[in-house]
Amino acid sequence: MILKAVNVKIKIVIQQINLIKKITMSEHKVNLSWKNESEDFSYKNYDRTHIWKFEGGSVVKASAAPEYLGKKEFVNPEEAFAASLASCHMLTFLAIASMKKYTIRIYEDNVVAILEKKEKSRMAVTRLYLRPKITFAGDNIPDKTIIDEMHHRAHTECFIANSVLTEIIIEPVF
Repeated sequence: MILKAVNVKIKIVIQQINLIKKITMSEHKVNLSWKNESEDFSYKNYDRTHIWKFEGGSVVKASAAPEYLGKKEFVNPEEAFAASLASCHMLTFLAIASMKKYTIRIYEDNVVAILEKKEKSRMAVTRLYLRPKITFAGDNIPDKTIIDEMHHRAHTECFIANSVLTEIIIEPVF
């Protein structure tokens, strides 16, 4: 009797896992590795440098932000977060523009992520400023209103923006 109940529960769990797999559109995997190469593991002295390895083969050296004892020559998580949101917005904007038959020659953005203390003194990236400057080409050039609408749609359809609590402010540069 107990064995039968366990088998039924296992079948239900398998069904739930299969349902989750159907809902999941894609997976994105990153291997992160860090190794202590010093005898001194005190807070101010341990090395924060680590490696991100992506499935496609890219390898990135990362560290903490310099304000948190990291190395400024390497990407830090806050910069990666900002780049991730800006990249997702840009890719979504490009897709929308392409579908609307607009041609874009150059898309540049100077992104600023604001790290602040929130309630209970917890640190968070509370705001992110996207300041895209876009150069269109050809005869079909959208006006400011259409560009603003495209940015709004790109924001609402951006997978990463839909995944975070950070306020994202889009200030197109014309």
